[in-house]
Amino acid sequence: MNKKQNRRSFLKSTLAATATVSWTAKSWSQVKGANDYVRCATIGLNGRGKSHMSYVDGMNPEGVKMVALCDVDSKVLARSVDRYKKKDKNSPVEGESDMRRLFDRKDIDVITVATPNHWHSLAAIWAIQAGKDVYVEKPVSHNVWEGRQLVRAARKYGKICQTGTQARSSHCIRDAVKYVQEGNLGKIKVARGLCYKLRPSIGHVNAPQKVPDHIDYNLWSGPAPLVPPTRNTRNGPIHYDWHWMWNYGNGDVGNQGIHQMDIARWFLGEDGLSPRVWSVGGRLGYVDDGETPNTQVVYHDYETAPLIFEVRGLTAAPKDKNRPTYRGGSVAVFIECEKGWVAIRNYGSVQAYDNKDNKIKEWKGAVNHFENFINAVHSRKHTDLNADIWEGHLSSALCHTGNISHRLGAAASREQIEDVIKPDYDATSSVDRMVEHLGKHSIDLKKTPLTLGPVLTMDPKVEKFIGNTDADKLLRREYREPFVVPARV
Repeated sequence: MNKKQNRRSFLKSTLAATATVSWTAKSWSQVKGANDYVRCATIGLNGRGKSHMSYVDGMNPEGVKMVALCDVDSKVLARSVDRYKKKDKNSPVEGESDMRRLFDRKDIDVITVATPNHWHSLAAIWAIQAGKDVYVEKPVSHNVWEGRQLVRAARKYGKICQTGTQARSSHCIRDAVKYVQEGNLGKIKVARGLCYKLRPSIGHVNAPQKVPDHIDYNLWSGPAPLVPPTRNTRNGPIHYDWHWMWNYGNGDVGNQGIHQMDIARWFLGEDGLSPRVWSVGGRLGYVDDGETPNTQVVYHDYETAPLIFEVRGLTAAPKDKNRPTYRGGSVAVFIECEKGWVAIRNYGSVQAYDNKDNKIKEWKGAVNHFENFINAVHSRKHTDLNADIWEGHLSSALCHTGNISHRLGAAASREQIEDVIKPDYDATSSVDRMVEHLGKHSIDLKKTPLTLGPVLTMDPKVEKFIGNTDADKLLRREYREPFVVPARV
């Protein structure tokens, strides 16, 4: 960002112009005459953005207020602003199509980011540079490098930055983590996360699709290449199914799996990226416009114990339209130890079992994740956050490194896969269960083989791979001007 550029020149420019603004990083709480309540603006109003509005609306109106909304889809924006107008004809909530206009406003203290993944880091960094505290959805980044840049920005400017991994505010999980780390079930053998979530085909188009007139596609694309959409689903050519396109999303590893890998890493007590990772998987069961795997095993070889993450997007079986399950869970985490195991099947309760599957202990309860963020905004201590941006960066990066292995992979036979993964604890059984599931759908892996990614080793301190320049190239992306994550924040 060119901070020397005059603020007024931006306000006079068109929304798609390359202008930037002159921002300061002074906290709202330090501004003389600032209001006692926190003034919020939300960017991205579909999906999680609706939840963000509900978070703000559900809190004490004397403590938190929504003052602005932003979306590049004029229909979505109008609908969201109208929601507040219906409640109060004199509602102060205003709509903007370009997030950069929000950053220059002095009447906004907090920005919440619920855009597609490829915007998360840049939107948060720009907001922080403008002096705002930030609540940013998961994954906090689209690639490893920009996530680290976001952490640097938050620390440099002393901003409060919460990650949208709500499980971190579940005291039942926190108490279970303490119980396991105190050795009550012996050593951890494996931390396993699951995303068995049904993902049907998004269909197939034969040509680039027209962008609806009510969407500013230049702003929607932002840091990503400005290329026509090549999908057209029940959600249209733009919304939601960007999750399965590499330019914008990170597959189900980064969509849902970030939550489960974050919990698994929390139990392991690991405060860095895994030094070794590989992936096996593919997009199987149908041919569509999606690019990311709908079936995948990612193996993170941590020192404490391996973290294994499993994705399954197909039903349990052709005649069974339910999700597959493992130990009674489909979107879940299982911590398997020497003397028993722990199950996190939702964020409000945790159960511990002995090796005979008898339940021996249970924890319940959680606190409001957004309220925790607002409390930290008031205290000005990032250590008060349950999901500080550092934790969000690490768990997001686990998604990215697993996907990097997949993207560098090649078709492999079952025997070739076995030769590579057999030295790793429980890897073979994880892949065997995946293959068994595909077999129920009569998927012939000789005709449509799995993709075996290379085993990648990393130096966690510098967050770069060792001896693999191709993998290093995927740690960041080429950004499109003017939507560039700054090298110096």
